[in-house]
Amino acid sequence: MTEIIGVRFKSAGKVYYFSPGRLKIDAESIVIVETARGIECGEVVFANRMVDDKSITVPLKTIIRTANEHDMKIIEQNKQKEENALKVCQEKIIEHNLDMKLVDVECTFDNNKLLFYFTAETRIDFRELVKDLAAVFRTRIELRQIGVRDEAKVLGGLGICGKEFCCKGFLGEFQPVSIKMAKEQGLSLNPTKISGTCGRLMCCLKYEQDVYEELIKTSPRVGAYVKTAEFNGFVEDINLLTGMLKVKQEKSDTPAVWVKKDDVTVIRDGKIKLDRDEIKALKALEGR
Repeated sequence: MTEIIGVRFKSAGKVYYFSPGRLKIDAESIVIVETARGIECGEVVFANRMVDDKSITVPLKTIIRTANEHDMKIIEQNKQKEENALKVCQEKIIEHNLDMKLVDVECTFDNNKLLFYFTAETRIDFRELVKDLAAVFRTRIELRQIGVRDEAKVLGGLGICGKEFCCKGFLGEFQPVSIKMAKEQGLSLNPTKISGTCGRLMCCLKYEQDVYEELIKTSPRVGAYVKTAEFNGFVEDINLLTGMLKVKQEKSDTPAVWVKKDDVTVIRDGKIKLDRDEIKALKALEGR
């Protein structure tokens, strides 16, 4: 077992493990640490705790110190520098007529680097832009192209549920979401119904997927040939959460009836089918 603290550098960002050394650090404290990007400041999201060695990558870096009054002043100065850098970069983008959208700016704690995050439909030649920014701020400049999901996480907003974007509010990392999930959950494959404001599949499709996968294991699929107490027929529809099946009697004009899945015997199971044209049209919703 190893003693660690969890540090986050962005709101709802990924949590990284650091060694607290001999210090006892409370949650919500601001600490100064060394990362691959240089010296950074972050918020402690959980205090000292012991974790299994298998869950960490050794060796862990030890925090440098908890932030003091001087450090907090630097943090405030860096925020002002970021605001100024955002305005300057916007002007330079227009000046160079670049087809890109500036999303965010980060200044490392040690003022060693300015990172500019942007979105664009294609690859952008921003070499001249970097030269101009380096001449203005006299520090290392890095431009990073991000996806629309990352953009939504940075900017935030309200989802169709009326609540704050999950990615902005609490999701530390994006989870893979697929069209297959929407199909298995019986959702309409209408892009406006299953995609978020970012234009990609809603992250919340992942939340209940494990439950649906367990229910699918014990339930016939649409198209299954089953035997009920009164007749044989085909499953036309299914409600996984209630365990009810809509079964149409074989070779009969009588309307389909709803029966419990426990009251049928599966003779031949069906398959979850995804139309190729449907998949092709919706595939873009799965991207970053």
